[in-house]
Formats: sequence, C-alpha cells, structure tokens
Amino acid sequence: MTEALLVLLLFLTILAAGFLLYRNFALRYEIETRARRQYEAWRENDLAAIRQQYETMAQKETDVQLQRWKQESEAGIRKDAIEKSRAVILGKVSEHLVPFFPTFRHNPKDARFIGTPVDFVIFDGLDEGEVRKIIFVEVKTGSSSLSTRERQIRNVVKQRMVEWEELRVPSS
Repeated sequence: MTEALLVLLLFLTILAAGFLLYRNFALRYEIETRARRQYEAWRENDLAAIRQQYETMAQKETDVQLQRWKQESEAGIRKDAIEKSRAVILGKVSEHLVPFFPTFRHNPKDARFIGTPVDFVIFDGLDEGEVRKIIFVEVKTGSSSLSTRERQIRNVVKQRMVEWEELRVPSS
C-alpha cells in the first residue's frame, strides 16, 4: 500500500508540476502581451506628441515666412496698386476731357458722354442744326484694348444692326 501511495504521490507531484509549468507559461504570455500593449500605447502617444510639435513648428515657420513675404512685397504691391489706380483715374478723366483735345475730330458740342458701354455718342452736325450721322466713340489710353462687350457693340454697329425706337409714355 505504501507503494501505491508513493505512486499516487508521485503522480500528484507530476500533475502539480505540470499545472505550475502551464500557469508559468500562461502568466509569462499575459505579461508579455500587457507589456507589448503598454509599449505600443506609449509609442503612439509619443509619436502623436512629436507630430503635434512638428505641426506647431511648421505652422510657426509658415507664419514667419508669410509675414516676411508680406513685409518684402508690401511696398511693391502698394506701388502697383497706386499705378493701376492712377491709370484708371487718368483714363476716366481723359474720357471726359477728350472732346476738348486738339486730336478730337468732331465738334465737342455734338458729343454726348455716356460712359458705358461706350464713352461717347457723336451726333455729327447737331450743333449746326442738321445731323448727318451718328458715331459711337470708345476712348482708350495707353495700350488698353476693347473689352468683350465693347467689341460686341463695335461689331453690331459695323454690321449696321442699329434701329430707332420711339417710346411714348402716357401723361396721366
């Protein structure tokens, strides 16, 4: 009976050693898994913080470069705007004064300023009491060219697609 008891005790010892060995492997695996998860979480947080720092630095650098560009370009932009404004004002003034220039081939009293879509309508001979023809005039300064709308009007006039219309408004 002692021999059976010894075999049973040996079996239980082997069984307990097997269980402890299994439990040891299971705990090691769980520790490694937790450690890996914690490492990955730390790495992701650290990478996110580094990314945020880089984005902040890049934004600051972009802001600095934009401010530098503004400072360097502001004078040129202002000068260009002033020149364009001066050209527009000169053009507008010229439009109004052109009938009094020596190069104007028509009687200034026959000219009527419209401004848009053409600058003048000349009623040739109106001041003398007999209108001979009607002339549309677009004034341009420098190297400016006709706009699309002005070209369309020019083409319609040249094709003689001009009409007269009389509109009567009731007086009551």
